Amino acid sequence: MLLIVAFALFSSAQLEEKVQNLLDLTSRTSIVKFNMDKWKNLVRMQPRNYSMMVMFTALSQGVNCPICKPAYDEFMIVANSHRYTSTDGDRRKVFFGVVDYEEAPQIFQQMNLNTAPILYHFGPKLAAKKRPEQMDFQRQGFDADAIARFVSDQTEVHVRVIRPPNYTAPVVIGLFVSLLLGMLYMKRNSLDFLLNRTIWGVVCLAITFIFMSGQMWNHIRGPPFMITNPNTKEPSFIHGSTQFQLIAETYIVGVLYALVAVGFIFVNEAADQTNDKDKKDKNKKSTNPLALFSIPPNTLAIIGLVSICVFFSFLLSVFRSKYRGYPYSFLFA
Repeated sequence: MLLIVAFALFSSAQLEEKVQNLLDLTSRTSIVKFNMDKWKNLVRMQPRNYSMMVMFTALSQGVNCPICKPAYDEFMIVANSHRYTSTDGDRRKVFFGVVDYEEAPQIFQQMNLNTAPILYHFGPKLAAKKRPEQMDFQRQGFDADAIARFVSDQTEVHVRVIRPPNYTAPVVIGLFVSLLLGMLYMKRNSLDFLLNRTIWGVVCLAITFIFMSGQMWNHIRGPPFMITNPNTKEPSFIHGSTQFQLIAETYIVGVLYALVAVGFIFVNEAADQTNDKDKKDKNKKSTNPLALFSIPPNTLAIIGLVSICVFFSFLLSVFRSKYRGYPYSFLFA
């Protein structure tokens, strides 16, 4: 009986020492950077009454991992949010750590890992030889909100994500407004172009395509331009999750929306030319740029319809590739 009590007291003291060690390590920074000793003592060895969220990554410039830095930045946002917004009790339940391949390759070997980034949850009762729970970046994405949901699902600790302020957008808007006002001042004696409906139409469409393609999301989250499949080494320009997107993906979507809109403009212009021909209004001067090209209305309508069908089908295919299980398609699967 005395041996059992002594063992329980020893385990309790050892556990409290581990927790205090983690609290000391995370008092200066939100994450623990693991070497082999810290890894064995704080993550793999029992007793443990806390959860460890550990990201395996490769941040060295010599490693070809374009997705590692953005995923690490999102992971840091969650760790910092947990540090500053969670209660003292929750901070003792969940800790965040990072294993960098350049600093601790032996940990990668112990876990039999040859890809990065990977996020594991090491639960309080996880045995040393059991596989921890892994977050599926391909399906869930790796933005801070998705990581916070993974933490909540695994540990029941809710992390309120707080992103650092981004002053890039206000500065760019300020410069753009200043440039616009300067141009208006220089052209103050000839402002007829402000009454041109074509110019205003193009500007409105450009703004619409920018917002529909997700450019504002890119400015907020800062995703990579593209990612490379770690197994096949093939580049991917469209992310396979609805929770994340790539910069190249927004360009593709924006161009497809623009081409669909151009198709509708062609169809509408073909109808206008037919009506003008029926009314024999030859004295009417068209301000549409398409009037510069002598394309027959029937040909223009066919080009517009083909553009709408083909490029809308591509848009639907992009949506199907991100939203798994969507049943509908048009021309392309």
